[in-house]
Amino acid sequence: MYRGLFFSKLFSFPYRFQACVYFACVFQAMSCGIHYLASVFMAVTPNFICGIPGNVSSVLFYNSSESSIEDIWTLWTSTENYIVVQLENGEIWELNRCSRSKREVSLDLAYEYKGNKSVFSCSDGFLYDDTKWKSTVVTQWDLVCDREWLAKLIQPTFMLGVLIGAVIFGDIADRVGRQRVIWFTSAGQFVFGIAVAFTFDYYSFMIVRFLLAMVSSGYLVVAFVYVTEFVGIKARTWASMHVHAFFAVGIMIVALVGFLVRTWWVYQIFLSISTLPFVLCCWMLPETPFWLLSEERYEDAQKVINIMARWNKVSTPCKVSELCSVQQDDLISGRTGDSDTSSTKKHNILDLFCNWHIARRTITVWLIWFTGSLGYYVFSLSSVNLGGNEYLNLFLIGAVELPCYIIACIGMDKLGRRNTLIPFLILSALICVLIMFIPQDFSTLIILANMAGKFSIGVAFGLIYLYTAELYPTIVRSLAVGSGSMMCRAGSVVAPFCVYLRSVWIFMPLLLVGIMALLSGILTIMLPETLGKPLTNTLVEATEMGRNKKSCSGKTPPAHSGAALEKIEMFGQETASAEK
Repeated sequence: MYRGLFFSKLFSFPYRFQACVYFACVFQAMSCGIHYLASVFMAVTPNFICGIPGNVSSVLFYNSSESSIEDIWTLWTSTENYIVVQLENGEIWELNRCSRSKREVSLDLAYEYKGNKSVFSCSDGFLYDDTKWKSTVVTQWDLVCDREWLAKLIQPTFMLGVLIGAVIFGDIADRVGRQRVIWFTSAGQFVFGIAVAFTFDYYSFMIVRFLLAMVSSGYLVVAFVYVTEFVGIKARTWASMHVHAFFAVGIMIVALVGFLVRTWWVYQIFLSISTLPFVLCCWMLPETPFWLLSEERYEDAQKVINIMARWNKVSTPCKVSELCSVQQDDLISGRTGDSDTSSTKKHNILDLFCNWHIARRTITVWLIWFTGSLGYYVFSLSSVNLGGNEYLNLFLIGAVELPCYIIACIGMDKLGRRNTLIPFLILSALICVLIMFIPQDFSTLIILANMAGKFSIGVAFGLIYLYTAELYPTIVRSLAVGSGSMMCRAGSVVAPFCVYLRSVWIFMPLLLVGIMALLSGILTIMLPETLGKPLTNTLVEATEMGRNKKSCSGKTPPAHSGAALEKIEMFGQETASAEK
């Protein structure tokens, strides 16, 4: 009987191979979290004023007089105020952020002046407050005033690259394999990450960052599929969810490096170096047996299984030829009627809509991805305004994700994927409504409610990666996760614009997130439960999982379809148990 699981726990002694593969992949996931949030400090806009056309002899801000502008930054709390400076030649200028005025009558140095003034543009550049950051991309290329919109495009453009990379590399991974995509995207993260630090202007910076976003997203999408296909049913939940935990660790690393390094290009180099150890060893990672079997590369799959058996000290590894005999007979009989089209078909995104049941599943999954990302970033952007130390705030933003993934893992293993996802989506909607009724004076309560909202949406956001991988078969799994990640990044691009709606109504962002979360929670009820079920290999099996008897091809699936893959996933523990 093949009742055992491939391995009961990922970190059990007999399963060293899976543990090594897993830790290697999730280590690299930290760099994804790093690059996603690097712009938080790299593109920060410090206090600034218009440049001065000469040497300063004295500076005046209300009743405070200083000898240099550097001494006045701590007093200048409102950007609507101006600074008065007197030059060595006797001229008196009023300096604002995006303009400067020369007083026609330069008698006494006083803050208030009602005489004539000549207004000039900031043709001499800008002066920046470097007490916190010695250099940022904003200060290096003067991305302020009429060029401020260029600075605001940095993160949305990065997320656009993430969106495109998720689709492209998800599709490529299904066509050429997970292993090659992991190699390429890992090397790309290191190369493009270092290259960002040496860009010579804003436009080259944006182009290289865009490429960095594509490979970072591509790695994250394929890594989820990769570890999912190597991990057995019991350990699959914890293994996939803790990829998110390492992503959150990457966010905390950004806070730490940002606190220690205050020059943007040095900061970028330090963040990118974290990728190097994995780049040096990622070439040793094997292809997954699931993908090899889906491509009918049985000999290569057997080699990988034999390597796994040696590492795990399993004396009697399974034979693919024996386990696949039934499946091969089904394929041969199927080819007689289908002229071998099924085995050679190249799959694309349209396969995610091959029938009504799969299409409905895809639409619901995409909505959950979009809502999770939208809520995640809306709550995160709100937490930036909590006050206090911004480095500590970012650190806590990453740290608050760790317990939510533990709760998600426990819930998914005990209650199931769907039964955990539904209540947390609805809970996040209720928290959005609750925040609207909290008086603005209760700042501590508002902060706690926002963190609770981020916690609940974080559970749903983390869960959907694994749930999506389990809802779709091997032949389109990477494509499904990739397209879902595309919707996720669409949500992250929309999130900043959603926050801008606070100018219309302060609770408008929360209202939108609450509505989307409630709708997603209701639609999730129609999704099938995947807890304890083996991964499917064909669209027929995926449709059957939704209790639909009509397949994508309109034919009844073979009784043993996918049996070989299930047995390969399950063979290990039985052998190990026999040895005990």
